[in-house]
Amino acid sequence: MSRAAATTGSFVYLANKSGGGRAVGIRRARSERALAEALRRERQVLQRTWKLPVSSGKDSFFNLSDQEALNTQLATLLSRGVPLVDALEVASTVVSNKSADRVLRMRDAVASGKSFAEACEQVGAFDEVAIAVYRAGERTGDLAGASSQLGENAQRIRAVAGKAITMLIYPIVVLSIAAGAVLMLLTVVVPMIGNAMITAGVDLPLFTRIVLAIGLFIRGNALILLAVLAVALVLAVAMRSAIAAGAMGLVRRLPGVKAVIKHQELARFFSVMGAMTRSGIPLADALAVSTKAIGDKAMARDLTRLRSRLVEGGVFRTLVERVDSLPQATRRLLIAADQGGELDSAFNALAKDHAHEVDTRTGRLMAVLEPLLIVILFAIIGVVIVSVMLPMFTVTSQAL
Repeated sequence: MSRAAATTGSFVYLANKSGGGRAVGIRRARSERALAEALRRERQVLQRTWKLPVSSGKDSFFNLSDQEALNTQLATLLSRGVPLVDALEVASTVVSNKSADRVLRMRDAVASGKSFAEACEQVGAFDEVAIAVYRAGERTGDLAGASSQLGENAQRIRAVAGKAITMLIYPIVVLSIAAGAVLMLLTVVVPMIGNAMITAGVDLPLFTRIVLAIGLFIRGNALILLAVLAVALVLAVAMRSAIAAGAMGLVRRLPGVKAVIKHQELARFFSVMGAMTRSGIPLADALAVSTKAIGDKAMARDLTRLRSRLVEGGVFRTLVERVDSLPQATRRLLIAADQGGELDSAFNALAKDHAHEVDTRTGRLMAVLEPLLIVILFAIIGVVIVSVMLPMFTVTSQAL
């Protein structure tokens, strides 16, 4: 762990705003002075801080939005001859507030004589893929090109990830709305109508009595159920990694979704491969890092085997033909690109193709999901409505 990362902590702060009033919040910073400097750039004056007793020893990586903004700004400035220290000073103004302090720490490290890759590694703002690309860019004297490639890579990954997240969140939102509507019907409408019919001497059908009992139980034990829900949410947050892994494993088996996730991972894999090979990183080293973007176990195993045999002296165009988990058209393109010495261009082209495939397949899947979710929505609410309508039909038939 780097010293810069180790001294980072979380602070509760109180500050005066430039337009009047006060601001209270929680923010990570390496020191109280660094926090004051960060707030000053937001036109706030720090008044008091309280350091939280528990803080992580290492910051997380920059998010994709900050990576894209930082790399794009660096590529623009460095390509025009602006010194790296000055470029980092400017780049700190285009990232989010929580990342600005870390960019300035990178600037200080570079000003003290460290390379940019070493500064990134010290601050812990980038993963090993980005650091390897920066190191290669500095070695070849094309840090601007490396930054440009990483900026495009972050933009492409954001676009692909956004589509996938939308596809996964949409059903959750719709089903949550359905659950809220059913809860309202069960706890308010069904008990009100059911009790009124019981008072009127109507003999309720078994199905209606069951639904009424469920509604009354939920309403009578609302506080207990809310407490159970709160505990479940806390446990879910604490075990989010395991839950996410299990959910992803389940989602991978769903028809349609499996293909979308596969193309999403391939888009990221080829995007990273393109960024690394263009920066002069050996193909075997690029494969070692890029394979981590693949969640499909069979494909990851095939690519790992490909890398091992490549290190042993194998020829890429021969080895890639045996990776059956890759689409045949992809393998043919890679073989032709390797023969022509244009692998980096082929990787970028494949990244774009798979990103486009994610868009296409996501659109088709959403077109199927929308009517399916509507049917599910009406089925869930319809069960409760039928429980209310059944005794009404009984009363009407008896009256006739």
